Amino acid sequence: MKKSIATLLLLLTLSSVAAQNKNPKYDAQLAEQLGADDYGMKKYIFVILKTGTNNTQDKAFISSCFSGHLKNIQRLVDDKKLVVAGPFSKNEQAYRGLFIFNLSSTEEVRKLLQTDPAIKENLLEAELFEWYGSAAIPVYLEASDKVWKKSPGE
Repeated sequence: MKKSIATLLLLLTLSSVAAQNKNPKYDAQLAEQLGADDYGMKKYIFVILKTGTNNTQDKAFISSCFSGHLKNIQRLVDDKKLVVAGPFSKNEQAYRGLFIFNLSSTEEVRKLLQTDPAIKENLLEAELFEWYGSAAIPVYLEASDKVWKKSPGE
């Protein structure tokens, strides 16, 4: 009798612990659509952009490259490959900005980075890292597109 009561208590405790680990808001379809694992996470490629080795003073060239840089960012966002992009304020490490790619292959990201004129012309240099973050990051883009008044460069 004691053994069956102990077994029953153990089962109740385990089921209580299991119930605490369930998310009542879990949306299996959304999780699958976003590529989430059981923890709601997935792998991305995180890129830090630094000042590159090209020290040109040609303002027209620099302007053209950075105009292309912004257009390339928009293209990658439209293609749903880039989910976060933004500049850093001036800092001692010469970090200029960051990208988070909704991709898991560093090789694919390296190829995409070569479509950016500022990177291709060595005005910017990229460091790539595999990063594990919330699978919901891409969902913020829909809201992001509704909160800006001016496009970059205006």
